Order: sequence, then structure tokens, then C-alpha cells
Amino acid sequence: MNFPGDLLYSPEHLWVRDLGQGLVRVGVTDFAQDQLGRVIYVDLPTVGQAVGAGREMGAVESAKSVSDLICPVDGQVTAVNAELADEPAPVNDDPYGAGWLAEIKLADGPPQGLLSPEAYRQTVA
Repeated sequence: MNFPGDLLYSPEHLWVRDLGQGLVRVGVTDFAQDQLGRVIYVDLPTVGQAVGAGREMGAVESAKSVSDLICPVDGQVTAVNAELADEPAPVNDDPYGAGWLAEIKLADGPPQGLLSPEAYRQTVA
């Protein structure tokens, strides 16, 4: 499993990358995509949507199951990876790159309650 050191992780298996100026990018972890199997559909939030930590912001469907995407931060969606609507394979093939889900402008300062790569690794080991 791959756990990049420049990311924070949610207990609900999403990663968070700080893009600066209060903006973060969010995606599904390598562990989660492996557990899901081949992703066949991604239901993304909409640009402008208010999202909250611990609340659903979309879903991922695979041949095995449908899993809610539980937002790791409070804020407003500023961009989504619309390419996933036509071709969701990057969620599996490149979860930390081309498979990103959404960019979110943080509501209040840095995200709280997220895990370091080492702490996340321990939760999925």
C-alpha cells in the first residue's frame, strides 16, 4: 500500500493534500480503492456545494459495493474532477494523482482530526 508522506488521511479512507491559501484536494486512498475493487461510477459533489467534515459528499460505486464519500473537512467545493464521470478508472489506477475527487476551500483554518501517514497505516494494517 502507498501512503504518501505529504498527505493527511481521514478514518473514512480519504486523503487530503494542502494546495495552499486554504485550499485542499481530496481523494480516495490507495487502501480504499484496493478494498473497493474496480470503480465503475463516482458521484461527485457539485461546485459551490457546502461540505462538512463527517458528512456525505458523494459516493463511489464498484462491482462489490456502493460506498459513501465522507468529507474530511469543512468548506465549499471549488472544483471537481469531472473526467471521472466518463472514466472513473483513475480512482484505481492513480488514486493520489489523476484520481482526485474534489478541491475544497476550507471554512476555518487547517483541517482537524486527520491522521498522519504513519497513523493511517496503523489503522489499515
